[in-house]
Amino acid sequence: MPKKLKLLFQTDSSLAKTGFGRNAKAVLSHLYNTGKYDITHYCIGVNYSNPELRRTPWKSVGCLPDSQQEIDQLNRDPNVARLAGYGSHYLDKVIKDTKPDVYIAVQDIWGVDFAVDKIWFNKINSAIWTTLDSLPILPTAIEKAQKIKNYWVWSDFATKALNELGHKHVKTLEGAIDQKEFFRIEDEKRKELRTRFGLREDFYVAGFVFRNQLRKSVPNLLEGFSLFLKKNRKTKAFLLLHTSWAEGWNIHRLAGEYGVPHERILTTYLCKACGNYHIMPFLGQDQPCPYCGEQKGMSTTGVGFGITEEQLNEVYNLMDVYVHPFTSGGQEIPVQEAKLAELITCVTDYSCGEDLCAHGSGSLSLNWHEYREHGTEFRKASTDPKSICNRLEEVFKMNLRKRRSLEQKARQWTVDKFSIDTIGGKLEKFLDSCEPTSYDFSLKEEERDPNFTVPEIESDNDWLVCMYHNILKMKHVSPSDEGHKYWMGQMSKGAKREQVEQYFRQVAAKENAAQAEKTKTIESFIDKNDGGKRILYVMPESSQDVYLSTSLFRSMRENYPDHMIYVSTKPENFEILDANPYVHKVMPYSQQMDQIFSLQGTNDHEGFFDIAFLPYFTTQRNPTYSHNALDKIAYKDLRYEKQKK
Repeated sequence: MPKKLKLLFQTDSSLAKTGFGRNAKAVLSHLYNTGKYDITHYCIGVNYSNPELRRTPWKSVGCLPDSQQEIDQLNRDPNVARLAGYGSHYLDKVIKDTKPDVYIAVQDIWGVDFAVDKIWFNKINSAIWTTLDSLPILPTAIEKAQKIKNYWVWSDFATKALNELGHKHVKTLEGAIDQKEFFRIEDEKRKELRTRFGLREDFYVAGFVFRNQLRKSVPNLLEGFSLFLKKNRKTKAFLLLHTSWAEGWNIHRLAGEYGVPHERILTTYLCKACGNYHIMPFLGQDQPCPYCGEQKGMSTTGVGFGITEEQLNEVYNLMDVYVHPFTSGGQEIPVQEAKLAELITCVTDYSCGEDLCAHGSGSLSLNWHEYREHGTEFRKASTDPKSICNRLEEVFKMNLRKRRSLEQKARQWTVDKFSIDTIGGKLEKFLDSCEPTSYDFSLKEEERDPNFTVPEIESDNDWLVCMYHNILKMKHVSPSDEGHKYWMGQMSKGAKREQVEQYFRQVAAKENAAQAEKTKTIESFIDKNDGGKRILYVMPESSQDVYLSTSLFRSMRENYPDHMIYVSTKPENFEILDANPYVHKVMPYSQQMDQIFSLQGTNDHEGFFDIAFLPYFTTQRNPTYSHNALDKIAYKDLRYEKQKK
């Protein structure tokens, strides 16, 4: 029996009620059911051994430590904590443990870009499957493009933009939707469903399924709905907002500003006790459940607290039309779900909305005005409320035959483009084209070659590329790379090839030396003949702090006479500690020193030192000594007090 191809798939948990989570559930189910692949799902934002992950038929592991102490350490640096939540902290460990033939990372580009520069990324079959939602394209997405062989984007909108920038290898691969879970319910059952929630057949219900984020244009929708109500005063119309009222926009306050009666806005409640959902106007969180009687059982839905797909399909089937105004988006999965439920969808014609409003899609485009997002300068869409009003009116007055034709086309278009079989089939084809990896997963960088003999090459362009590839081992550098452009500029100003070549060789030698130093373990710096009793004092910087620290070592030796004192600092501070009579050995600082349990030991790890002192954490990492000059001295030197008397 042939060996199964090993796949490591990094994205939201397939149990999460997010767009990435739903996509993971859809495509991994398809791939698992083929029986051809050995799948490990690396789940972002979840603890490594989270028991919930055992529910999946494939192996699932989280990206965060199980130990709260380790998490607390990560949280000391907000940027480190953010990247750890996306998977950076354990990624090398999981790669080494699973030894995949194929690695696919699915997330916003800032949640996967760290993987691209990993040693192993282009030594195995790797793919980045990302969402890009605005122009101009995010610089990191452009910068990484030349390093990613298999670069997939969720919408044609972004793919075209990257192709126009010269990255012709970028392709569109949409997120997958399970077409079996979303469909139009039979007319009689739709009537029964409406009756359950007090909605008559002649009521006109416009719906929006969304996370209550600022990029979802709730004010524009409410203003557009208000205009519709004013133009159609005899119509009993409602706005059904399936969202969390505990975050994001203050919907009732905005409704008051635009003159939309609160009773005309419905929302979805879910009971924590019995799991039933209910549709009614928003009355606050923790409402009594009409089904089981739990007094504070009902709250609005959210990412961590949501209804089942079967229930969500019923919510779509309560609607007459679906409206999705937004500033930008990667795919906006609720639009496809609404189409599968055979609803005409009104969508902002920007970003992925351009794809969703394509001919034959069953969508009516919403007009918008451009504005710029502060800080990023992204072009964003402000949906025109008049356009929302006009589209609501158009669907309301549309004859039944035309309406049903558009609704049925919407479903078929979505099945053809986004179904599990379509997207899963494309992934299957890609996986079957991948050869098993021969990489040894040592995770060691390839050594630079400062002695490489550069052949005679006439073109300066090609000569530079040759040096990048062979001396610095930078295989993906091309004439479009910024470094390449820089050296071409220097040579155009008169720099000689001999000078440039000498610089490349020096850099290669330095990087080899630095890599050799980095790969040394803590254990390699320990003196095996020191008696086994050790203290570590860590002070990475500055030279002043290291110098002041030397005043402590005599006292440390007196208190721990049987222990050898090791000091860890950055190499530029070594000379400050030269010939210090109390220091047994100086070792270079590394980030591993930040983990006190890796130094002193925990669980099965015995540790390297009996005691590790990390005073820099409260002075350099997270200063805690400043109290507005209002603190009182809690500890005094009693000998000094006696001398004063």
